[in-house]
Amino acid sequence: MDLSDLRPNPKARKSRKRIGRGASAGQGKTAGRGEKGQKHRYSIKPGFEGGQTPLYRRLPMMRGITNKAHNIGIFRSEFAVVNVGSLAEKFDADAEITPETLLASGLISKVLDGVKILGTGTIDKPLTVRAHAFSASAREKIEAANGTAEVIGQ
Repeated sequence: MDLSDLRPNPKARKSRKRIGRGASAGQGKTAGRGEKGQKHRYSIKPGFEGGQTPLYRRLPMMRGITNKAHNIGIFRSEFAVVNVGSLAEKFDADAEITPETLLASGLISKVLDGVKILGTGTIDKPLTVRAHAFSASAREKIEAANGTAEVIGQ
C-alpha cells in the first residue's frame, strides 16, 4: 500500500445535485423551487421579508460603541471598584491606602481609568484612603470611622 492507493471512504464525498436538467433527472421543471411565487421565479436578496421592514432595519438604532449609546460608549470612564468592607478586612488601622497599595494587596487587578470606593460593608478603623472617586455612602462610612477620604486626580 502506498499514498496513491488512498481514497476517501465510500459516500464520504457526495456529488452535488444537478438541478434543471430534465424530468428524468429528478430535479427538472421547477428544480426544487416549489410551485409559483416570487421565490420560485427569480432570486431575491438574502434578508428580504416581502416588503416588511427587514430585521436588520428593525433593530434598535443606538447600539455598538458610540458616545451617544446610553453612556456605554467610547468616552465612558471605567473604574476599578473596591468596597469599604474589603478595605477594613485587608488593612490595619491608620493605614494609608492608594491605588498602588490596592494593586499590591490584590484587591484590584488593574487601575483602568481610576479607582472608585463603594459603600458595601462596614468599617470600624481609621484609614486614609486616596482614590479617584467615592460613593456618598463610602465617604460617610470612612469619615464616621475617623478616617479620611481624599480624591486624587486622573
